Amino acid sequence: MKRFCIAMTAVFALAVSGQCFAQEQQEPPTVTEMAAAEAERLERLLELEYWQVFYVDSTLQHDFQAMKEEMEALQKAKVSNSAMYIAVQDRWMERIDSTYRKFFTDAQWKAYLKSGAAKQQKARAKRKAQAEGGKKQF
Repeated sequence: MKRFCIAMTAVFALAVSGQCFAQEQQEPPTVTEMAAAEAERLERLLELEYWQVFYVDSTLQHDFQAMKEEMEALQKAKVSNSAMYIAVQDRWMERIDSTYRKFFTDAQWKAYLKSGAAKQQKARAKRKAQAEGGKKQF
């Protein structure tokens, strides 16, 4: 999951910057490809049932697309505050985790958290607390 978030951040950073420096740049993966790759990774890692893989893939396709659209809206509005982009990503990743919890078994959820999701959840909570702390000061 850590690699996945890093990859997602990199893809969105490239989209936000709008600049491609490499001559033989490959196309970034589509939302469908990213969702399928993550669903396959989780299927292997957590030994998901076929119906769980379907729900993971469906969740990711929907939420990744919505996150991408929200990021593009910020880009079109020429928002330069990186914290806003991170907040969007955090909100969607939190939503994905809460959806996963609904259909993962307790053992699968524990394995998912051990695979790096717990660390990411703590990092998101820390960023959220810092953002709320900054708002209270004004």
